[in-house]
Amino acid sequence: MRDFLVRALMNIGDRVGGPMTFRLILQPTMAALLALRAGLKDAREGRPPYFWAVLTNRLHRPDLLREGWKAVGRVFVLAVIMDVIYQWIVQRWVYPGEVVIVAIILALVPYLLIRGPVNRIARRRRQRNGESLAVKGE
Repeated sequence: MRDFLVRALMNIGDRVGGPMTFRLILQPTMAALLALRAGLKDAREGRPPYFWAVLTNRLHRPDLLREGWKAVGRVFVLAVIMDVIYQWIVQRWVYPGEVVIVAIILALVPYLLIRGPVNRIARRRRQRNGESLAVKGE
């Protein structure tokens, strides 16, 4: 297990300066844009922040996870494919554990970190704009 972790951390660190580095910017950006769109939709519908709802709402958790996967699944699959290609070119071998770790870091983490805060910010802005419009109308 220790050997796996050491090798994985070293190999993941090598991806930063190696070939196909642009994907390390492109894939999180795509996940962030999808999270932005979903967070704005959540705010319009008055839904709670996504990650918090997944953690605390057992009743709707399967639906929320399905919705999140539907939004970011393609980016995740693309991250898997790109990392397999990278590993085959650079290492001449594919390490499935590293593929999954890299795909999670590039696709799921940005989505989870951005969707909830976008929802909160958009909701606050809508409330502030709604309150200011009500005051002007009086």
